[in-house]
Order: sequence, then structure tokens, then C-alpha cells
Amino acid sequence: MSAALQREHFASVLRRLLPASAALQGNHLVLEQRAAAAEQAQTNAAFTSKWGKYGESAEREKLFEMQRRWYLDLYGFASEAALGQFLRSRAVIFDAGCGLGYKAAWFATLAPQSLVIGMDFSQAAAQAARAYGHLQNLFFVQGDIASTSLAEGCIDYVSCDQTIMHTQDPDATFGELVRVTAPGGEFACYFYARKALPRELLDDHFRRHCTTLSEAQLWDMSRQLTELGRRLSDLKVTLDVPAIPALGIKGGQYDLQRFVYWNFLKCFWSPELGEDTSVVTNFDWYSPSNARRYTEAEVRELARRAQLSVVHFHQEDACYSGRFRKG
Repeated sequence: MSAALQREHFASVLRRLLPASAALQGNHLVLEQRAAAAEQAQTNAAFTSKWGKYGESAEREKLFEMQRRWYLDLYGFASEAALGQFLRSRAVIFDAGCGLGYKAAWFATLAPQSLVIGMDFSQAAAQAARAYGHLQNLFFVQGDIASTSLAEGCIDYVSCDQTIMHTQDPDATFGELVRVTAPGGEFACYFYARKALPRELLDDHFRRHCTTLSEAQLWDMSRQLTELGRRLSDLKVTLDVPAIPALGIKGGQYDLQRFVYWNFLKCFWSPELGEDTSVVTNFDWYSPSNARRYTEAEVRELARRAQLSVVHFHQEDACYSGRFRKG
């Protein structure tokens, strides 16, 4: 089958899943561009800015590779081959909150006979469509993952990785993504974990303050936080910290930068990933208005209420993630 016929085959499947009014242009369509809630509009603008700046970074492939390896751990796949085998058993795959689209492109490459849909509320969806136009089974939609317009029960595998916290009502978004998951299908989702109490209180305060800053000021602050993280790391100071359970501070040996990072202030620095990636990581945290954090009990209760069974559950200091089966 020619590339044009392949594209048309997958496009016809996509059209059946979306409202008749959706106008597909090549591998891209726009369902919704503007958010009604001010916080969601600001969050979308922050991610448009983030991905616009980072899209051409020389460091991006290193980040993408790290994220692909981490994805396997987060959702319980022993290897890329195991993920590929799983995806090839799913006719329709949905990357909800796809950003620059590299994970959606990964899925599409691993499962070339499956339709893969990436959706993002920011303009990153258009960037992704331009970058991955060579994959005939991959389409990008600019739209709200909290209100997808997709037909009920039409998706065999939903992946919402590092995104749901940035929607206006993450619990309701979870419900929407369960709605579009097919009976017997699986839904993988990532949730920010709550940190120590001082960090939580300061994060909320700083995030409110950041709504008063311009985009240029937010990028300046992100570079300054990165430099703070670098300088703290360069001190190579190790602390023996007592546990303070009332504040959620865990005891043990900490590098000074990591102690400040986990308990007081996001000042990410990674010499392995590089300066650009460290800066956008700090920008990603304080710039979006919407950034819900969860406890493990809250995540498990969401799944229980939705009558999902747990296929895999992962937890670490930064997050919780799960792969859940519907029906």
C-alpha cells in the first residue's frame, strides 16, 4: 500500500472517532484553541512557550531518550520490545497531552498498523504534526484532553503521561479519559506526588506570584533557578538530615542541592541532561497555573471510583503512575 493510501486509511478511521465537523488537514486538525478558564488559558500559553523554545534545542534528543526509558519503568514494561508487542495488540492508541509528540511518534513507530492520536491544548500539536509528518499512522489534534470529543469507548490504549495535573479539573479529566477507553482497554496515567510541607506551601505561593510575571521574567527566573541548582550542586556538600515527619521531610543523607530541591524550592539542575533541559524543567514547574499534586491514596481512589483494575502501579519521590484496565 502506498504512503498516500496508508494515510487515507488511518485518516478514515480517525474521522469515525471525531465529530463530523472536524476538519483534518494532512496529519493535523484543530478542535479547540482557547480555554474558557483563565488558569487553563495561562497554562496552555506557558506550554506553548515552553515547547516553542525547547523544540529546537540540541539537547532534546537526550531528553527524549531518557523519557522513553523512564516510560517503561513508569508503566510496567520490561523493555521497548515488550511495549511494542503490547501496542501492536491495540488498534487505536491515544497520547493525551502529547507536547512535542515524541512519545506518540515512538508509539506509531513501534505499532505501524495501529492508529496513533496525539492531542495537546497548546500549539505544540502543530509543531508535532510538522515534525512527524512521515509517519502515516500518526495524527495530531489541538484540543482539550478534558473534553476530547472522541467517541465513547473508542481507544484501546490511553496514555496520559505527565499531563493530567495541568488540566483545570484533573479528576474530571481522568473521568473523560476513562470514558474514551474501550472496555478491556488500558489507561496509563502519571500524577505529581506531594512533596514535603514546606515545598508544597512555597510552591503554591510562588505559582500564584508567577501569574503576575511576564513571559520574559518567567524565563529569567527559570534560568536563575537553574544556576542556583548548579551552584548548590557544585558545593558537593552532604547533609545528614533528621526525619521530620510532621513536615513530611524524610531523614537520611542528602546532597545539599537535592535537600533544597525536595523540601523547599524547585531548583532543578542536571549536568547529564544539560542547561536547556534544566531551564525548561524549572519553567515547567512554576509557570503553569494548573499543577495539581496527589497522594497515593487519592490516585488509588480515582481508579477505584472509575472501576478500573490495577495492571501496574509505580511510585517514587516525584510521582505516582499506574496502568489501569477498564472492565
